[in-house]
Amino acid sequence: MSGRPQKPIIVGISGASGSILARATVDALLLRDVPTILVCTNAARLVWQEELDTPFNESLAEWQEHPRFAHYALGDMRASIASGTFATGGMAIVPCSMNSMAAIAHGLANNLLLRAADVCLKERRKLVLVPRETPLHATHLENMLALTRNGAIILPPEPAFYLKPKGVEDIASFVAQRVLVALDVEQEFPEELQYREGTLPE
Repeated sequence: MSGRPQKPIIVGISGASGSILARATVDALLLRDVPTILVCTNAARLVWQEELDTPFNESLAEWQEHPRFAHYALGDMRASIASGTFATGGMAIVPCSMNSMAAIAHGLANNLLLRAADVCLKERRKLVLVPRETPLHATHLENMLALTRNGAIILPPEPAFYLKPKGVEDIASFVAQRVLVALDVEQEFPEELQYREGTLPE
């Protein structure tokens, strides 16, 4: 590993269902001491409360105790991540609503989450989108195709049933690991590697 400081990873949380995936991703980054910058939509805060039975600000306060964590308000267009001159290691939007995906696919950037994603695309940095919608209609798929052609990574939160998850926390942890691999924070997912090598315990 080089002695250079690690570039921060941006995590965006949009208003789609799947707050547990966002929490697992931020926790996984901070556990590895990766500088993490968070931006969250207002709808995401409401979904967080509904799905996790805890106020978003309570989790935010816990993350803010970590010295390598930062948070920007959605309307703060003067934030560092709104500019391509601020170097980052990429961004993940977890979960990514179809509304946010459509906006990014068409170059719309009227809030900080969308602007940060647009910056990643224009600067050719990693942009990982974790969509939460089913079934998908043609426009959803066309937006995903357009984003893929622009360099984004579409990472649906598919459970690894072959690892026999014991609950939703295991599934969320697996998706978070997948996001970290896609961002080049990690090179391999240890449990999946063990599975392929046939060394997982029964």
